[in-house]
Amino acid sequence: MDPNRSRMPRTARRAALVAAALLATVVPTAGPAASATVPRIDLTVLLVDDGSTTVGAIADELRATGVPYRTLDLTDPDRPVVDAGFLSDTVDGRPRAKYQGVVLPHEAPFGPDSAEQSALAAYESAFGIPQVDAYTWAHPGVGLDWTNEGGWSGVLDGVTASVTAAGRAGPFRHLDGPLTFEDNDPAISESYGYAGRPRAGYTSYLDLPVEGGGRASLIGEYAHDGRRELVVTFAYNRNQRQFRALARGIVEWLTQGVHLGRSRSYFSVHVDDVFAPDARWNTERNCTPGDFDCVGDDGQDGDVIRMTADDAVYAAAWQKSAGFTLDMVYNGGQGEQWKTAHGGTDPLAARLIADRAQYRWVNHTYTHPFLGCVQDTSAVPWQCAEDTAGNTLWTSRSAISAEIRNNHNWAVGKGISVDRSELVTGEHSGLKTLPQQPADNPNLAGALADNGVKWLASDNSREPAQRTVGGSKTVPRHPMNVYYNVGTAAEMTDEYNWIYTSRADGGSGVCESNPASTCLPAPLDPATGYADRIVPQEARTALSHIVANDPRPHYVHQSNLAEERLLYPVLDRVLADYRALFADNTPLVVPRHRDVGAELDRRAAWEKAVAEGRVTAYRVGTSVTVKAPSGVTAPVTVPEGTRKQLLLGTAVFGSPYAGARSDWTTPEPLQTAITLKLPTA
Repeated sequence: MDPNRSRMPRTARRAALVAAALLATVVPTAGPAASATVPRIDLTVLLVDDGSTTVGAIADELRATGVPYRTLDLTDPDRPVVDAGFLSDTVDGRPRAKYQGVVLPHEAPFGPDSAEQSALAAYESAFGIPQVDAYTWAHPGVGLDWTNEGGWSGVLDGVTASVTAAGRAGPFRHLDGPLTFEDNDPAISESYGYAGRPRAGYTSYLDLPVEGGGRASLIGEYAHDGRRELVVTFAYNRNQRQFRALARGIVEWLTQGVHLGRSRSYFSVHVDDVFAPDARWNTERNCTPGDFDCVGDDGQDGDVIRMTADDAVYAAAWQKSAGFTLDMVYNGGQGEQWKTAHGGTDPLAARLIADRAQYRWVNHTYTHPFLGCVQDTSAVPWQCAEDTAGNTLWTSRSAISAEIRNNHNWAVGKGISVDRSELVTGEHSGLKTLPQQPADNPNLAGALADNGVKWLASDNSREPAQRTVGGSKTVPRHPMNVYYNVGTAAEMTDEYNWIYTSRADGGSGVCESNPASTCLPAPLDPATGYADRIVPQEARTALSHIVANDPRPHYVHQSNLAEERLLYPVLDRVLADYRALFADNTPLVVPRHRDVGAELDRRAAWEKAVAEGRVTAYRVGTSVTVKAPSGVTAPVTVPEGTRKQLLLGTAVFGSPYAGARSDWTTPEPLQTAITLKLPTA
């Protein structure tokens, strides 16, 4: 007999007695009444929070996915007591478990011999509720050998772990390749953990090789005393890639694959200023001629960056080989001006228009003007111009409307398929621009309505939340840190050094005065800095958005497809890293502008309904019922084989993704609730 398990712990004995009492009311003996006492399991998660980054990370994943959860704050002296009444009750004569899963900071946050811990254990045993131990160490109490008995502990930075066969067949079926822990700064320890050898009842899902041979577990399921725990033995936070890659599986395990909420890996890239030239960074003056803050600029610097026909041919070929589609955010009038200034020909436009069906197209206004207040550029930075009475002067509704309409009509005339409901204004202008323009152009909403615009791009770095502009809604976009005003890696590195190095190192010193920024320890080498530092950093940032269920598009500029074609190394790295880790059942989803807007809009309505307590969802055996307010679409994830109840008969539910089925859904006609039938085995 294992000396560490020779006696049943006091908590386990107490929990066993309580569970037996609960089971007597939940599980029937035999006969016709049996089906009436199958318990109801509410589709809500209990999150016991001690303020740790690990619990916070799981909360972030639940929130991003759309899974309702209740937080129990352990630091709140007035928090409710965890007892049988807090965890369960009876509704319409049926026993009800109020939570489908429990997240704990570690295996015994209430104390190993406390009444609360016993009540929780009894509840989990009686109703079959899974428990996640967000972070603990390897020891027999969680089904692992002590660390010094064939296990391991230490810094995990740069360590490569593997998803086991059990993990790939179970909750981590969305992962395929090895998982390498981030090592962003060799001078800083970023992740610490323990790896233990499994004992009886423990199934490893993520492990690594250890000294002396064999493998030790970092994540696994421990089944004991009629309960199931997902044991995580390494520290993490919500931003680390290793957590984000695993987070989907943690939620699937916690909810047994049946939950409210829906998750995808989104990645779309908008290429702004197509057909227009972009100004070039001046490496001697450390500014961009043509910009208002380029002191001494006479406005006549003609050195610009613009794609060529060869660049367009390369873009089409790259898309085909990469299996990825770019969104061309175009300025037709800028193309016409270029054509007039260059003898009436434009090989770039001819090539892109010939290949128009290979891209998606988004209106970026005809000539890319600033559509906010009238800019007074006599000062640096610019200011909003005013009339003699001190009123702000604004770009008119008719001028904004003409820019939108003319660009749309230009595309239609060229045979380009473009959606009237989508719009990206130049520099996201028209929307408020702090500090100079603290409010939207009051003429913007009317011009959008004039042209049927429903989805207007905004800058996620300024306004990450979707908001309403008249009858339209914003679509926040992530700016990629590949600058619009560079065509070569040396130019990119030079400007990067100017922004991110101290004055003593020849930089602007902005990084010293901005509390949100950090200075480089030394300037990057112009010959290698882009490939060695900027590309992997930007790819890592983009990938962090992808694995966080963030549908917001990323945006760059046509200059990034020109000259040295700086964008492609970043995109190649993102796609390669994603596809190396994730299984074929979890492909990248590349939504277009309008679809992102609709997704964010549905999420906002869902979050509001959940926060207001207007959603009821539960499972009874193999039947799932979801009730939401009229007009609110519910996100639901269930196992393969699930069918939706129709008025007559059933139909396969949802679309396949990551080994499950999921969808945004509403009740069928003449029904008041969504009813789903889970597979029986």
